[in-house]
Amino acid sequence: MLDSFPDDPFATTVVVIIALGFVLVIGILLTAVMRGSVQWSRNNASPVETLTARVSGKRTSVSGGHGDSSASTWYHATFELPDGRRDELAISAKDYAQLAEGDRGQLTRQGTRFKGFRRDGVSGSAR
Repeated sequence: MLDSFPDDPFATTVVVIIALGFVLVIGILLTAVMRGSVQWSRNNASPVETLTARVSGKRTSVSGGHGDSSASTWYHATFELPDGRRDELAISAKDYAQLAEGDRGQLTRQGTRFKGFRRDGVSGSAR
């Protein structure tokens, strides 16, 4: 591949930098896919558990939305467990709207996967 270029060190350097950049991008993408697959497998292997919890926080994160691109919003809720531990879980927009900080109830989760939240004293549930 490098034989097609003249004996110009600049051209050789450019080709090497482009090749290294390509390898780096592919490596980053593969790492992200592997991490996601491992987390998905761990969640599937985890038992579904229902715990007493309090909603101690809610947050959103938005990305995109510049120029003509659309924005994506992710919703998260932090649940405080009786032992003082806090777990932040990704939730849907609907669940986010139904939860209020300070709500107490039963959190159902599977690993890091939010399955639902039933407020104490309420016949319905957030999911």
